[in-house]
Amino acid sequence: IFGAILLTWPRLLTIGLLSASFCHLVSCQIRYSVPEELEHGAFVGNIAEDLGLDVTKLSSRRFRIASGARKQYLEVNLENGILFVNEKIDREEQCEQSAACFLHLQVVIESPLELYRVEVDILDVNDNPPSFPWSEFVLEISESAAPGSRFPVESAHDPDVGTNSLRTYSLSPSDHFTLVVQSRSDGSKFAELVLEAPLDREQQRSHQMMLTAVDGGMPEKSGSAQITVSVLDANDNVPVFEQPFYKVRLLENAPRGSMLVRLNATDLDEGSNGDISYSFSGHAPLKVRELFSVDSRTGEIRVKGVVDFEKASVYEIYVQAKDRGPSAVAVHCKVLVDILDVNDNAPEVILTSVSTPVQEDAPPGTVISVISVMDRDSGDNGNVDCEIPHNMPFQLHTSFKNYYTLVTSELLDRETVSEYNITVTARDLGSPPLSTRKSILVQVSDVNDNAPRFLQPSFSVYVTENNAPGASISSVTASDPDSNQNAYLSYSILEGQIQGMPVSTYVSINSDNGNIYALRSFDYEQLRNFQIRVQAQDAGLPPLSSNVTVNVFVLDQNDNAPVIVSPLPKNGSVATEMVPRSVDAGYLVAKITALDADAGQNSRLSYQVVQATDQGLFSVALYTGEIRTIRRLMDKDATRQRLVILVKDNGQPPLSASVSIILSVVDSVPETLSDFGDLTLTQESPSSLTLYLIVSLSSISFIFLVAIIVLVFKKSNINLQISSGAKVPTNCVEVNGNSALSQAYCYKVCLTPESAKSDFMFLKLIDALYLLQGTTAMYYRYISLPSFSLQTSTCVDVLQ
Repeated sequence: IFGAILLTWPRLLTIGLLSASFCHLVSCQIRYSVPEELEHGAFVGNIAEDLGLDVTKLSSRRFRIASGARKQYLEVNLENGILFVNEKIDREEQCEQSAACFLHLQVVIESPLELYRVEVDILDVNDNPPSFPWSEFVLEISESAAPGSRFPVESAHDPDVGTNSLRTYSLSPSDHFTLVVQSRSDGSKFAELVLEAPLDREQQRSHQMMLTAVDGGMPEKSGSAQITVSVLDANDNVPVFEQPFYKVRLLENAPRGSMLVRLNATDLDEGSNGDISYSFSGHAPLKVRELFSVDSRTGEIRVKGVVDFEKASVYEIYVQAKDRGPSAVAVHCKVLVDILDVNDNAPEVILTSVSTPVQEDAPPGTVISVISVMDRDSGDNGNVDCEIPHNMPFQLHTSFKNYYTLVTSELLDRETVSEYNITVTARDLGSPPLSTRKSILVQVSDVNDNAPRFLQPSFSVYVTENNAPGASISSVTASDPDSNQNAYLSYSILEGQIQGMPVSTYVSINSDNGNIYALRSFDYEQLRNFQIRVQAQDAGLPPLSSNVTVNVFVLDQNDNAPVIVSPLPKNGSVATEMVPRSVDAGYLVAKITALDADAGQNSRLSYQVVQATDQGLFSVALYTGEIRTIRRLMDKDATRQRLVILVKDNGQPPLSASVSIILSVVDSVPETLSDFGDLTLTQESPSSLTLYLIVSLSSISFIFLVAIIVLVFKKSNINLQISSGAKVPTNCVEVNGNSALSQAYCYKVCLTPESAKSDFMFLKLIDALYLLQGTTAMYYRYISLPSFSLQTSTCVDVLQ
């Protein structure tokens, strides 16, 4: 074998080790030629150099060979890129006696994906000598055989092909016989003995010769068998076939026992000399004897084994007929059997490379898998189409025949579909067609392509004032449809200011769960609402974020008791007022004015008399605090009446304050009236001053009316305060409003810090105006205007 390899090797080099057929982006085809029977490690070719690949990157790019054969005959050394023999190749076992024998390999390289098709032509080596089925066989020839008669002899079999197959026969020297070598339609050789001289059984009963079969290899090999010719007595009639050649067709996989043809031969002799027996002739190969049988009596040829078109498409059956008489002579005929292909092989689907998972932002055309299909049938039965479902974002592209690449056809979205189970269907064109299905599981890996989303466009938080620092006041939640770290969210509060202070001094947030905590106790009277901006950010690369506004509304608590601002005691003593004895019932004696820094019901005040010298003489209005006479004063009434007035808010629980007033009953009121007398302008008042007062009052009223209307339409949070710095100013006007969104409006105008007991109080307005606009209630809390020095003291109670 080694000598044959050495002799054949120059011819192999002449044929060419490598021939590139075609290359493109992910596929290429090359061809090598290699003799059979090489030992493990034998050099085939430098496939890395032939493909132009970097040898140092073969391992990192997962260079590998995929073969449809059961054995891995060839392998690649990843260190030097050399293709070598991994397992000894027996060409006869691989391809039997086919003229061409190829190993089809596929080379797959990743990062990026490249696909090469390799065909290795297995060259025959003269490793098998011709051999006969028997080492000795006997020919019975009648002595009456005429010179020139031909007698087939057993054929030798050589599994090699081409020039290494059986070339000729030779016969040892004989006085009666010569040898004629003929060729079959497939090119194979067979020999026939030719009778050159008449036989004489009485002189010589048998003749022995040595038949040698020689192949065409270098060096040649041979095999021998001994032929013994037994001379029989004359039987002068031989059987005759109806026709010397039969041609039949047979479907592959025909059931055992199926009849191909019935042969018919006749013999004019009678008795045993005319009784014909059928059998295979010596020309019938062993494979034919395994697949077919001949009925010796009827001449019927039937299927004996499994006929496979993929192994052989035609068979030649040589049959002989011989009578049973003495010195019977066999006659021969040939039956040519054409095997018809049946679609009995389903396509095979081979996944040579699968790249999964695939990122959801992979561009269309990204290769997911390389698929090869194979069908052992021929014609339409072996032509295969591949397809995948049409409702998936994938396509099959044909690289070359029976090779496909599975690629993406559009962008993927893991949040919509996280994995695809793609069924590849390979279907041949036979009738009926056969198909094979193979599933490919493609997982989609996440990309940070979704920013966090809050559950609401904005959040409103209501916190009761005087809250405990460090307590949780609310929680915001965002979601992210991504996965793993791309969906891990952290929360933070964006920088900002509240009343000139950083927002971080007011609230904090838990970065993991979005819980918001108050860092200080809120005071409704100082801060009624504020906004913070919360950001949710994922942990992706790069991170994505979104913001949401959190509106924090501080709710009022009844934490401020009413403060009585009028009348105020003088010099630390009890407040006093004078009452003319001649007044009628309903006379306004005085008015209690109180303020409450709270809001809403917590600042709604009510007045009541809790102590009085005479319970039936004076009363106080429940909501205005006006003290009026219940009846006319009488002489018997005490001239000094003491009242204790309780001012209480409407909170829960209510808070209160009280004031004591001493009412002095006098016969006539002094020229300087109390601040709480009836406001009348005497005729002695200068007309110019009167006009000035009227114009001033009108102007102020108009300005406040315009401001209120503007506030009603804007409905925004406004806090305007002009004051001397006191939390509850004595001389101010405050306009408050509460809308449906709990927005508050507050206006305070403070003029003079001390105007209660001046020469002239121009105007005191206490709870003067309630203006309802929709759900927004606005009201003046307190107005005090500058005092003017007039000789006549007047007091007007406006808009009670």
